[in-house]
Amino acid sequence: MSISVEQVSFRYGAAGSKAALDNVSFELPDSRFCALLGPNGAGKSTLFSLLTRLFSLNQGVITIQGDDLNKAPTAVMQRIGVVFQQSTLDLDLTVSQNLFYHASLHGFSRKAAKAPIERELARMSLTDRANDKVRALNGGHRRRVEIARALLHTPDVLLLDEPTTGLDPEARFALNQHVRSLCNDGKLTVLWATHLIEEVQTDDRVLLLHQGKLISSGNGQDLCDLSGETSLAAAFKKLTQKGTTPL
Repeated sequence: MSISVEQVSFRYGAAGSKAALDNVSFELPDSRFCALLGPNGAGKSTLFSLLTRLFSLNQGVITIQGDDLNKAPTAVMQRIGVVFQQSTLDLDLTVSQNLFYHASLHGFSRKAAKAPIERELARMSLTDRANDKVRALNGGHRRRVEIARALLHTPDVLLLDEPTTGLDPEARFALNQHVRSLCNDGKLTVLWATHLIEEVQTDDRVLLLHQGKLISSGNGQDLCDLSGETSLAAAFKKLTQKGTTPL
């Protein structure tokens, strides 16, 4: 399994007064596109913060490709690539300059970084934009640069937290389809966090969070079966509507 989460809980506030995640457990297989679905405030970003060690894991166990996050954090971080909700690109540097800088943080020499940068730019259809300043790119292309950056060190797992924030519907669809194709190109597991049901397909592996609880960890069709609805949109609305107590 690429990712294993066992009985993970996390609380915010004074003396842990607010539960953000409540006893969450799931496993994700290798080389699959997996959707982390939930309304705003469901706990998706908290889970990502734990997976990426922005928050300390105090309760439960997380393993990635068999490495325990608490016991072998360096090994885990080498196995993941991350695209956060808020962009962290330097707008006044070119695409290549952003990627060379990030590669240096992973210990690549400039010579060693050239091949993986060219590889990922080609995979993201950005080769012809390599010398453009990021400021000149549209939102969808900026996101592709961030994904290329996250894949330079050839991770096993790619984590994307609300990656289509701020994009128009056409750009959202194009980015979603492009990321799905990455799973078919190699041994990459993608965990795509979103609150937009149109980014999820019925045959996707879907983790549905609501009020910090994991409601379902099957596929999209399981959500329909659980809710008694025939469409993913109706199932998502019913299972996460305001006032609904998580199952």
